[in-house]
Amino acid sequence: MQESCDAVVIGGGIFGCYAALYLAAKGMRVVLLEKETNLLQKASLVNQARLHSGYHYPRSIATAKMSDAHKERFTAEHRPFIHSTFEKYYAIDRYASFTDAAQFERFCQYLRIPCVRVERHPLFNFERLEAVFRTVEHSFDPVLIAAWYRQRIQAQPNIVVRLQTQVEAAEAERDEWRIQIRMSDRSQPLPLMTLRAPIVINATYTATNAINRLFGVRSLALTHEISEIAFAASPELQNIGFTVMDGYFASIMPYGLSGLLSISSVAYTHHTISYDDLPTFDCQRPQEDPRCRPEAPGICTICPRRPPTNAHKMIAQVRQYLAEGVQLQYFFSYFTIKTKLKASYIDDGRPTEIALLRERPRFYCLFAGKINSIYEIEKML
Repeated sequence: MQESCDAVVIGGGIFGCYAALYLAAKGMRVVLLEKETNLLQKASLVNQARLHSGYHYPRSIATAKMSDAHKERFTAEHRPFIHSTFEKYYAIDRYASFTDAAQFERFCQYLRIPCVRVERHPLFNFERLEAVFRTVEHSFDPVLIAAWYRQRIQAQPNIVVRLQTQVEAAEAERDEWRIQIRMSDRSQPLPLMTLRAPIVINATYTATNAINRLFGVRSLALTHEISEIAFAASPELQNIGFTVMDGYFASIMPYGLSGLLSISSVAYTHHTISYDDLPTFDCQRPQEDPRCRPEAPGICTICPRRPPTNAHKMIAQVRQYLAEGVQLQYFFSYFTIKTKLKASYIDDGRPTEIALLRERPRFYCLFAGKINSIYEIEKML
């Protein structure tokens, strides 16, 4: 079985979907490969749904600028899925913060993003906080955006989607790639199929290095963390977003238009870390469950071996910064593998890496973690 196309995109998250739509709109025939049973099920769904305006990275001007640069366009093109009517506050912990109040103010002034100091607020514990700032930051709805992108992909005749499909091998033959893929149904794997294309885009995020290896290009220096986002509700915080900077901070945000609040904590969101090139964890047992392997990570939320929840610890941390009487009711958690560049350890930055790693045939590696950075794809492609 053989099939030819103009480009193959590997990875059906938000960046892979956007890349496929962008190329298809140029008239190219694109095959989009996704290991799971549907598109946009991992990191595209499991995040705090923060539409970054730059505030989050006071130690990385580059990340902050990139976050803010695409915010207006992303908001305009995804307006039905944006929650923009809540109040957003950033605060500085009185102890053990890498950024103090004066530095944060200068940082916001440099970026020219709104930042107004608040001396009093009935919901916050100012004995624990050095300063609180009223800012402007929105939330996007990952569930609705995922559904919308699936509809767009389905309606685009130039895109062929191959779900439950993995790349088994690849080799370059003159100006095109010869890619062996294996599709599977619920019961058994199907025979190998060969794809031929002059362009390949690796947008797999956690499996970035595994795919790079198959195509014979260099790996990225990455770390991987099994991470948890907790979901709760609060009558007092229903229309409030609150992020404490900068270090082992905690954050609570409206999760899009769902009515739920997402909770994240630097200390407790990340359960275990892998410094290997591939996301390698003790919970992976390929012989028992081949759906999750270092070279092909699975969906942590539905895995019976996922870590016990840290939600009660996250909520306890958030409560330190809130006034007495503020209620928080925990409902459930999502889990996923978060991958970042090892260099991010220095300044907590989250740069978008889109690189042409081979000219003939072309191979692009697309690595990013902030949703409004999808437009960086256009500069390279």
